[in-house]
Amino acid sequence: MALYAAAAAVLAGVESRQGSIKGLVYASSFQNVKQLYALVCETQRYSAVLDSVISSAGLLRAEKKLRPHLAKVLVYELLLGRGFRGGGGRWKPLLNRHQARLKAELARLKVHRGVSRNEDLLEAGCGPGAASQVPRFVRVNTLKTCSDDAIDYFKRQGFSYQGRASSLEDLRALKGKCFLLDPLLPELLVFPAQTDLHEHPLYQAGHLILQDKASCLPAMLLAPPPGSHVIDACAAPGNKTSHLAALLKNQGKIFAFDLDAKRLASMATLLARAGVSCCQLAEEDFLAVSPSDQRYRQVQYILLDPSCSGSGMLTRQLEESGTAVPSKERLRALAGFQQRALCHALTFPSLQRLVYSTCSVCQEENEDVVQEALQQSSGTFRLAPVLPSWPHRGLNIFPGAEHCLRASPETTLTGGFFIAVLERVEVPR
Repeated sequence: MALYAAAAAVLAGVESRQGSIKGLVYASSFQNVKQLYALVCETQRYSAVLDSVISSAGLLRAEKKLRPHLAKVLVYELLLGRGFRGGGGRWKPLLNRHQARLKAELARLKVHRGVSRNEDLLEAGCGPGAASQVPRFVRVNTLKTCSDDAIDYFKRQGFSYQGRASSLEDLRALKGKCFLLDPLLPELLVFPAQTDLHEHPLYQAGHLILQDKASCLPAMLLAPPPGSHVIDACAAPGNKTSHLAALLKNQGKIFAFDLDAKRLASMATLLARAGVSCCQLAEEDFLAVSPSDQRYRQVQYILLDPSCSGSGMLTRQLEESGTAVPSKERLRALAGFQQRALCHALTFPSLQRLVYSTCSVCQEENEDVVQEALQQSSGTFRLAPVLPSWPHRGLNIFPGAEHCLRASPETTLTGGFFIAVLERVEVPR
């Protein structure tokens, strides 16, 4: 089946450092990118477990034509995934020949580690530290439903609702089929780390968005009121755009730009499923968009989440175990683009508030970019103080940098992230 071959190719590309999971998935020719992304992420999450089971069962010795990455994907699907329901192609009979031995080796591994559930094998030390323990955050799409209705749906499915969390410790303690409401974002549900909701009917219907908490902060902090005109400067894959539309209640306009036609096509599908009707997509370089264009004369809000190294992404931390550091040359090139994009955004004449964010943990892409843009704005914009109780602040490299926010698995139980909120300085009359 094409899905399994595509997943194996992505895993091989990640191992040979050809790119990240997300980048390689989007670069593949497989049509259903979300299905492929989910399968690759889950296979990689259980990578060490699968390696152990495959080795103990002697699968690759018995099936010499079966390549290691494909074997890993197939064994994941057989033992931990959907079990080849409705498919499997020519690989199903091959795996079925070894099914009893593979299941026996998985059971033996559980006994050896003293655990009873598949997910507990991860907690027993197969994940690379804090990144594997970040909860599953699920944003309720308020364009289609509300938090109360989503909570009731999960309760009817046998999940146990624990109320609103009061601390990070509440989130760390989540296990089994328990879930919480996030203490900061009223539309964010929190499930245990290994919860997989990609096949959940509410997700597939666009009622739920699987989105890390840190990734939800940019739209929340931009906070455009209904009726506003907003630019999402580097918009794909579209989760933040759909969040902006929910905040606007589909009233107003979002001008969303991205240069990648394939990512824009996937984004259009995501936005349609989410019920977004106030967004205009454009396959265009944001740097080529003229601030004097009359279409954007009412734009008061801009969300800028530009291309970055992705050094804070959970999938990258899980797949590379913290070993891959972006080169100085790559950081320099990325920071140059990020700085040009931020300075360009600040020239839109009606702009009042801008959120700059990255999924990078590198100072060169974060505080350094913001500092340079503020200097070039000559006092027209300043950093807005936001979320004073947020535990992880910007690096103290210039006055006011503490108003920036950082996030990490260790300090905020999220992916690595950086956010700065810039607001126009009011000129006294």
